[in-house]
Amino acid sequence: MEDKKERIVQSAIKVFCEKGIEKTKISDIVKGAGIAQGTFYLYFPSKFAVMPSIAEVMVEKELVALKETIDDTASFSKQLEKVVDVVFDLTKDYREVFALIYSGLAATEYLKEWETIYAPYYSWMSEFLTKAKEEGTIRDTLHVERTAEVLIGLIESVAEQSYLYAEIDEKLVELKKKEVINFTEYALGLKS
Repeated sequence: MEDKKERIVQSAIKVFCEKGIEKTKISDIVKGAGIAQGTFYLYFPSKFAVMPSIAEVMVEKELVALKETIDDTASFSKQLEKVVDVVFDLTKDYREVFALIYSGLAATEYLKEWETIYAPYYSWMSEFLTKAKEEGTIRDTLHVERTAEVLIGLIESVAEQSYLYAEIDEKLVELKKKEVINFTEYALGLKS
């Protein structure tokens, strides 16, 4: 059963990216998923209702990439660099999907689900910061849960600004990544 929902979500991503949200019909999505139109409605009441599931797929991609990429034995500074790299790389590789998610969620009542969708990501970042705090690598006055949300927002916002809203200039992107890292290390009170 979950396989059909996953096929719907994957098809929706593909069709939305090709046709745009407004021009996409549910019949386009079900055709790509290889299911009957009635099956679509078992999972989603409308094409916009797929947006939170698409966002969940992207959050899961980020978490998998972070877990696979970050070396637990590396310094916090190197790990932070990897976090920024992963977010920027995924935003670049899936810029159409991210643009789609933001426009799709913003145009619907599903935007309120954002915090729920991001809960696993916030949790991961909180654990990442907690470990550094317990090791005495960052300031001990840090509120990890709030900082996790702010940090994710900062990194994603700069990545989106670099890849979604402007002409891509890789030299400028690298400078922005360095600035995000420097700013974050300073804000976290990174001890050298």
